[in-house]
Amino acid sequence: MTDVVIPSEPPLEVLAFNELVAAEMRDLPKIWDVGAPLARKAREEGKGIFGEMLRSDRAESITIEGPGGPQDLRVIRAEDPRGVYLHIHGGGWVLGANHHADIRNEWLADATGLTVVAPQYRLAPEDPYPAGPDDCEAAALWLIENAKAEFGTDVLAIGGESAGGHLSLVTILRMRDRLGTCPFSMAALIYGMYDLRRLPSVRAFGDQPLIINDPVTIWFVDQFAGDHDLTEPDLSPLFADLSSLPPALFTVGTMDPLLDDSLFGYQRYLAAGNEARLDVWPGGIHAFDYFDNEYGRLCRTSIHRFLNEHLDRLVA
Repeated sequence: MTDVVIPSEPPLEVLAFNELVAAEMRDLPKIWDVGAPLARKAREEGKGIFGEMLRSDRAESITIEGPGGPQDLRVIRAEDPRGVYLHIHGGGWVLGANHHADIRNEWLADATGLTVVAPQYRLAPEDPYPAGPDDCEAAALWLIENAKAEFGTDVLAIGGESAGGHLSLVTILRMRDRLGTCPFSMAALIYGMYDLRRLPSVRAFGDQPLIINDPVTIWFVDQFAGDHDLTEPDLSPLFADLSSLPPALFTVGTMDPLLDDSLFGYQRYLAAGNEARLDVWPGGIHAFDYFDNEYGRLCRTSIHRFLNEHLDRLVA
């Protein structure tokens, strides 16, 4: 695969794109005024910055028994699977659904040979912590037990964006602690929040209208965590023992309020004796890889390359 070169400074077209995003979001109603149900409905209808939610005609559905009842797993199969990627969607633990990443998960499956399994987990505030993490844990355990029979491979990877990055790290920690070893061979931790108390980059971001900001983050954390102690490692994995975890790629942009979470998380991950890589994208805003522009495609290619490198190593 061709090398991915991350620029040393924000490209002008990236800065221009950020201005367009800010202009579009500046006058949108505040999510705490709209409320979670209406915000979810608007996203499903394609309203807002992310546009139409395209679904894959390749997607299949598997229902498993989850801690809260029947749980949907959305599957996009690779043609000749080399492994299975458990993709956990973002949305601040409040928004999002497992079909929202269909097209990006198609691209990932085709680029890596990983069949993608995307669980639907319960959302806050209707189902606050620990419902979402419990559902992700259930999906991971199901995959560990059934991947070989269902998909022809027991090579497992995990990853997600934003809240999905947080839940991915929480899930591999739970797997290690429950099973004594982590059965996932690699993790793509994409601009996750790993200290829910809000690190300096979040607090300094203010109310800039770039997908998320400090007030939005406060609201999301409050919906999800409520009155729980935010230093609990299951809520803020920067407080966890991070040893004996798989190789991980931390990805974040410099214009993301969660920048420090990836910087600190990467250093803690390395210090715990794990293999890790950090990709910092100059000018990248939160969710910049979601958009189908050159910068977003370059970031996704880098993530695919990381997964391919580790898959190649496993079969070498």
